[in-house]
Amino acid sequence: MRTFTSSQKIFNTLFFTSLAGATLLVGCKEPAAPNTANSNAAPTSGGGDSMKAKVYEGADILLGEYGSMTGSTATFGKSSHNGIKMALDEINAAGGVLKKQVKVTALDDKGVADEAATVVKRLITQENVLVILGEVASSRSLAAAPICQSAGVPMISPSSTNPAVTEKGDFIFRTCFIDPFQGTVGAKFAKETLKASKAAVLTDVKNDYSVGLAKFFEEEFIKNGGQIVAKSSYSEGDKDFHTQLTGIKGKSPDVIYIPGYYTDAGNIAIQARSLGMKQPLLGGDGWDSEKLTTIGKGAVQGSYFSSHYSPESKDPRVMKFVADYKKNYGATPDSLAACAYDAAKLMCDAIERAGSTDRDKIRDAIAATKDFPGVTGNITIDAKRNAIKPAVMLQVKGNEFKYVATVNP
Repeated sequence: MRTFTSSQKIFNTLFFTSLAGATLLVGCKEPAAPNTANSNAAPTSGGGDSMKAKVYEGADILLGEYGSMTGSTATFGKSSHNGIKMALDEINAAGGVLKKQVKVTALDDKGVADEAATVVKRLITQENVLVILGEVASSRSLAAAPICQSAGVPMISPSSTNPAVTEKGDFIFRTCFIDPFQGTVGAKFAKETLKASKAAVLTDVKNDYSVGLAKFFEEEFIKNGGQIVAKSSYSEGDKDFHTQLTGIKGKSPDVIYIPGYYTDAGNIAIQARSLGMKQPLLGGDGWDSEKLTTIGKGAVQGSYFSSHYSPESKDPRVMKFVADYKKNYGATPDSLAACAYDAAKLMCDAIERAGSTDRDKIRDAIAATKDFPGVTGNITIDAKRNAIKPAVMLQVKGNEFKYVATVNP
């Protein structure tokens, strides 16, 4: 059983208070300044409800965070918050940003897109945060991004991979790779490493992330000479997948691609194995949760998924991050924690480089980021405000996700 310090208990209480805005003073070390370039010019601003944020006049640097602290993907929100908190602890311990301490107001969107829009409006209009971090899920980022864009508040998503997220406007960024790359990684791995010539795809049709990832996997797999022999769908939260899986079984695929979240992937795996389906199961970074093996148990063993980093890395930055996280939270950090840690560090670094709390200058500083030293890899923001960085393939073995390969852009 994990033992929590008194401060960690406070954080957990704040997490589970519905829409409770907890202004958390956390400490930080200023990250190493990345090499920057100014060639990433801002495109025309996007649309959204007309709502301009107030001029920032806070005595401290106040970040806003929104995520699924509760709900079906609560591990995403909690891991991300842990990563953000740890990053800010380090920054404040080294003197803060612009000689000010950094605080974060974290709000729970319960894993619901409409709620994400509501809490982000609150962060901007009531809490008057300087900038915003979030969300993990693409559908929730897509709901919130137009609000940040209209208000002129820079937003960095740590882990939303759907390409449409940053297309919402020039104030919207991400520090993770995008689905065209992740889908390509999965398809190449299936074809070249698993030697699959026939694939089936099972998609969550109400999830922008899942739909996009399925599309890019299919395109790349076919491009490489493979055949998609079955395509089926479900909706997040469904419990019975036997009909879809029976149809897929009849097509005898070599691999089954399931680009959904860990909650559904675990249940799908159990039902697939109960039908005698022994094909390798393959997924994306939505599988990256300690709950995957809790839900899927033996059925997910040997399965593969693409993700953002491996805690097994021997990179000194990764090793220190993993050791510090284990010390603070008593667990191995998943990719959501690592991505959020990087996003918070990069955001604070951009504010420092901007030399101001002027949001337009902060936006320009984020856009100019080049070779930022993250634990998920060096991060460069491209002209479409996406991160150029590598992906890894992991395999489920026991309760761990073991490193298989790194794939560079």
